[in-house]
Amino acid sequence: MRGAVARIPRRLRGPLALIAGASLLAGLAGCEAKQGAPDMVNGKKLFVGKCGSCHVLARANARGTTGPNLDQAFNRALHDGFKRDTIETVVETQILYPNINGVMPGKLVKGRDASDVAAYVAYATNRKGKDTGALATAVGGAQKPLAQAKNGVLEIPADPNGQLLFTFKNAEAPPGPLDVRSPNKSAVQHDIAIQGNGVNAKGPVGANGHVSEFKVTLKPGKYPFLCTVPGHAQAGMKGTLTVK
Repeated sequence: MRGAVARIPRRLRGPLALIAGASLLAGLAGCEAKQGAPDMVNGKKLFVGKCGSCHVLARANARGTTGPNLDQAFNRALHDGFKRDTIETVVETQILYPNINGVMPGKLVKGRDASDVAAYVAYATNRKGKDTGALATAVGGAQKPLAQAKNGVLEIPADPNGQLLFTFKNAEAPPGPLDVRSPNKSAVQHDIAIQGNGVNAKGPVGANGHVSEFKVTLKPGKYPFLCTVPGHAQAGMKGTLTVK
């Protein structure tokens, strides 16, 4: 086991420790060669849907706050000349065999899917610019500017791909009773809340088709709306509701 650790380049041990700790180093020695080219479009979709709520990765528009910042994790190793295929192996091993003392669950993705996610992360980490081609459209479009209440109902869906965003940047409704709904098709847990001007109302947390919903009566003014799951609003899952 110690020999396996010794074979890891010394300058990669910092990123390895940041992401997985000693258990990753032990597992890395057992990795087998993969057959066939990975599908990075699939990898990006899976990363956003299953990993993006915990990690930062700029090219995937991921702004999670729970796990390591993946744009920073391998910065030193890349600067020192290590190849991205080495990082790919590290990431795939962490996916399959995460640190047992960490918060990351094991095998969020398996088999070829794990290889695809690892390939995309290795490609995207600490890489300037934006994805192009099929990668640019892998997880849908940008936020829409304004959700408007209709017949007393205001619907502000969570991003269906798992990004820490609502599908609308802001919202508008008339004064009076309002039924606020936030459907969430993704596997990432979300809710929706409205705060400010003496209001503090929110719906239940859920995922996979759950609708976070509550009823409230609002006076004219501006009210923040947000997801109250820890870290989600800080990552950008928020907006402003104007009542007029």
